[in-house]
Amino acid sequence: MANPSTPEFALETSGEQTILRVSGDWTVRTVQFVDDELRELEGQGPMVLDTSALGSLDTAGAFVIDRTLRQISDEPARIEGNHANAENLIGQVHAVTDVEEPKRPPHGGLVDMLERTGRGFMNMLSEAKDTLAFLGETLVTTFRLVLTPWKLRWTSIVSVMEEAGLDAMPIIAFLSFFVGMVVAFIGATTLSDLGSEIFVVELIGFAMLRELGVIMTGIVLAGRTNSSFTAQIGTMKMRQEIDAMQTLGLKPMDVLVAPRIIAMVVTTPVLTFVSTLAGIAGGVIVGWLALDINPALFLDRLQSNVPLDQFWVGMSKAPVFGFVVALIACRQGLNVGGSVQSLGSKTTTSVVQAIFSIIVIDALFAIFYMEMGI
Repeated sequence: MANPSTPEFALETSGEQTILRVSGDWTVRTVQFVDDELRELEGQGPMVLDTSALGSLDTAGAFVIDRTLRQISDEPARIEGNHANAENLIGQVHAVTDVEEPKRPPHGGLVDMLERTGRGFMNMLSEAKDTLAFLGETLVTTFRLVLTPWKLRWTSIVSVMEEAGLDAMPIIAFLSFFVGMVVAFIGATTLSDLGSEIFVVELIGFAMLRELGVIMTGIVLAGRTNSSFTAQIGTMKMRQEIDAMQTLGLKPMDVLVAPRIIAMVVTTPVLTFVSTLAGIAGGVIVGWLALDINPALFLDRLQSNVPLDQFWVGMSKAPVFGFVVALIACRQGLNVGGSVQSLGSKTTTSVVQAIFSIIVIDALFAIFYMEMGI
């Protein structure tokens, strides 16, 4: 007997109607994979159910579809497509379950606000707990593989380093160069009123070495590499490739997560170094063209007045940022469900969490180094 295909759905909302497209097998064995995501759907206007790509359908699948249609809209849905028994089966289920559900008593705005706040806080605690659990599993797996290097998948690691490091280098250098120019222009405009334009050198040095170089690298990786990792792993999850991998005796943590973690920890410091140099180059150009500061004088003053420990402060953050970006990306990718909507949602969540984490961790680093007197 052939294995049932995973059910999938897509919700398209326009100003006039909402279309729910269903595909795959919607049976008692498969609807569990999309049940939670269906309960979160919202729409507006008349409903249209597109069954063109629908496979097998039984009473359980018809009930879940009918419940979703009721949840999204109070108006009866129009069924489109040439499925053999979808309209008949969903109609029968609808007739049997057509009872008015008790509505939640209306509350004031304050009660609703407190309810949403409490639900959001509990979701945040659950997310933090799951992230810490995944962090522990990732650290154990990575250290185990590092101590047994013959078990590492060097081809995967090098491939990720090329994709996430070498291919990202031009955009990071380009953005950092212009950020360095912007900081130099702002410093020149502010310091010119005091007749201290020469201190633009120190401003560029401290800003790029200590903060902006690594921050720009982390944010670009969060938007570019993080989304890529989540989409790659999420697509494998949707196609059940990860289940097949486990059937063959391969561990997803060893095959998918550890190579990406190791590659990002190694690559991010290199990207940060390039980003810092590009930012300083932007400052040198502005100092030369707008402030008449010779590049040789600029670099000599930078070397004399900006301590080397500022460089190491910035570089010390780079491996942590790379680790966090890869960790969040892999976790959200493994959490993708069986629908395209879940893939998009997890990718968005992954990018937002990565950028938020980078800013928060950078603030913690700043507090730590301030207390250390560095």
